[in-house]
Formats: sequence, structure tokens, C-alpha cells
Amino acid sequence: MDYVNLGRSGLRVSRLCLGMLSFGRNPSRPWVLEETAAAPLVRRALEGGINFFDTADSYNSGESEVTTGRLLRRFARRDEVVVATKVFLPTGAGVNNGGLSRRHILASIDASLRRLDMDYVDLYQIHRFDPHVPVEETMDALNDVVKSGKVRYLGASSMYAWQFQKLQFAARRVSGRQFISMQNHYNLIYREEEREMLPLCRDQGIGVLPWSPLARGLLAGNVSGGGVPLTNRARTDTFPDGRYDHPSDAGVIDRLAVLAQRRGVTPAQMALAWLLHQSVVTAPIIGATQVHHIDDALGATTFKLQREERIELEGPYRPHHVHGH
Repeated sequence: MDYVNLGRSGLRVSRLCLGMLSFGRNPSRPWVLEETAAAPLVRRALEGGINFFDTADSYNSGESEVTTGRLLRRFARRDEVVVATKVFLPTGAGVNNGGLSRRHILASIDASLRRLDMDYVDLYQIHRFDPHVPVEETMDALNDVVKSGKVRYLGASSMYAWQFQKLQFAARRVSGRQFISMQNHYNLIYREEEREMLPLCRDQGIGVLPWSPLARGLLAGNVSGGGVPLTNRARTDTFPDGRYDHPSDAGVIDRLAVLAQRRGVTPAQMALAWLLHQSVVTAPIIGATQVHHIDDALGATTFKLQREERIELEGPYRPHHVHGH
């Protein structure tokens, strides 16, 4: 496993990040694994050199953070791992239990640390842009959680480039503590981030952490050519509905399958390798519900994609509507 700096910070992370959305307890998501079932996956990730783990306060009503903390304490020392979590999405019924107000940020970091049973998180990310709160209030509050020692670095996720730059500019005015990373929606069948966000991140030295790098499993072949779901998650996860239905998507998936077979790798490995060959990408955030998903992803880190293959993979893509902001 290679390790790289996250953006222009000194924080060293593995080229893959394990997303913890699949872990915890959630009756409405039958594909989510409880702690005992999740343990072998986290152990295998650590054995494979992954030191970077991403969760959020909203994942599975906080159960993901609980499971993340327990499993990392079980298999690793705190100083061996990089732990990221997020704030923004509602965590309760009250009107102040969501968003990026000072009140919610300060309450949420304390709640996340309690669930994780940790003294600090390495990367604290805003899950979305909040149009209802002044950006100065948000950045001032985030600066305070860094100064308190509860957070080491700041990151952001899924917004328009102008919104991200507005927050960065506010940070310079109120604190100087800017975001070092952008966690955004980016994969072979959703490439709209190439228009503005990725050039911005490249120019400003922001680390890019793509979420849904396999398009919720579509790029790994979890749906048959006839549209039949082949896994429990594909049958029950509604996230892809309305997001991955562009007419060109099938062409990209078919091209991926052909090229992967030609090279003797899985489609998942080739799709992840394509992301890892993007110079602006630091670490795709992989999801896993079986150990072989981890092994597939680890294989992608050593797979060398040829320039001609990248051009072939990208050829069938057509512009999409913006999703995920």
C-alpha cells in the first residue's frame, strides 16, 4: 500500500479509504452489517495497509460511528489510523439538529466523539453546503473545534465549486483554517465533477476523496445486463434510483466489462484503477459488505492502467445532470 499526503497537509493516508456506511445497525437497510459481521472486513482492510476510515454522524443513526470506534480499538492503535466523520445531515427531530450552525457543529462533534469513544477525529467534514447559515459562522465554529483539540483537519463534501470557494475564502477571513479535502461524487459513469470542482482542487492542492467510486456497485457488476439485481444491496438500496439511469451508462459499464476481461481483472478493480490514475484523486472511499470486496479494491492499487485503456473507458460517457449536492 502506498501512502500520500492528503492535499497540502502533512496527514498521510492510504490510497484507499474504507467507507463505514455499510456497518452498524439499520433495519431499513438490510445490507448493513452489524459489528460481528463487519469485523473481518475491517481487519482485512488493516492487514492490507488501509489506514483511513470514513464515517458520518448520520450513518445508520449514529450506529456506524459506534461500530467504527469499537472495531478500530479492537484491531489497531489510535495513532495507527486516520478517522474521518461528518456533520450536517439531521441527527434528531428538532429544527436545530442539522445544518452547519455553530450550535449544531459544537454539539455534533461532542456526540460523534462519544459514539466513536475517541478524544479526537483526524478529519471533520461538512457533509453538504448549508445555504441557511452564514459561511463565517460555519468556519468560525469549525476553527474552534480544531483549536479545542477535538479535530485535527477540516474537509468538505459534495457542493458546487463556487460554494466551496466561498467557504475557503471565509475561512481565510475568520480563522485561516481551510479545508484540506473534498469528498465528492465521482466515478466512471458520473464525471460532472471534472467541469469545475476537480480543476479547482488541483489548482488549490485539495485532496479528492471520491464517494461511490463503483456507482453503488453498478461498476462491479451487481446488476445483470438485463437489469436484474444480483446482490442483496442491489435489490434493496434505493440510492441509485434516478442517479444512474442515463442512456450512456450502459455503454460505459459494457466497455468496462470488456476491458477488464481483456486484462484479466475484475470490473471493480479496473474502475478503481481508473480513479487512482487521476492525478487529483487521493483515495477513493470504497464500500464493502464481503471480504472479497476489500481484496478487489486492494488489487486495484497495484494495477497499471494504460493510457489507451483510459481513453477507451472514457469514450462512451455523455454529460449528466448534477447529482449529489
